[in-house]
Amino acid sequence: MKRLILASSSPRRKELLEMLHLTFEVSSSDVDESYDPLLSPEQIVMDIASRKAKAVANKCEAALVIGADTIVVLEHKVLGKPKNSEEAYDMLKLLSGKTHSVYTGVAIVDSDREIKFYEKTDVTFWELTDEEITTYIQSGEPLDKAGAYGIQQLGAILVKQIKGDYYSVVGLPLSKTVRELKKLGFNS
Repeated sequence: MKRLILASSSPRRKELLEMLHLTFEVSSSDVDESYDPLLSPEQIVMDIASRKAKAVANKCEAALVIGADTIVVLEHKVLGKPKNSEEAYDMLKLLSGKTHSVYTGVAIVDSDREIKFYEKTDVTFWELTDEEITTYIQSGEPLDKAGAYGIQQLGAILVKQIKGDYYSVVGLPLSKTVRELKKLGFNS
């Protein structure tokens, strides 16, 4: 059976795969995550996920490699990871009281095949006070997450409603990923 490799340094993606009791390795890809701003959100996340998976697959033989990327989109504006607390504040203020979309793209690369897909989940935030935003930023949690929040931790209190795949918002649409792995012959 082929090895399964997660091409990501994200502790959240690693935890999600561990939750499924899959046997896998982790190898971060360190690829350039810049993108063409004319691309659709779907294309952006699938392209970056593909680059991550291929970078790791090129170093490994006989492996299935999973790459993933997540972005937050509000009113056609892509919100990546904030560079600092001020940027996190601005993002959270922007998301306050509104519905945004979270796109997670996944690429699974085999020696001769690649499957790419994405999930889109709509997330609605409560109207947030300045104090709530500041307190959340002080936790340090928003600084390494797209859109400046993590739904699976303290950021859960910011969320009023979600429509779609919860795990996609965390960073990896689990059920779709497992189904695509099975199509490639992988059985945990």
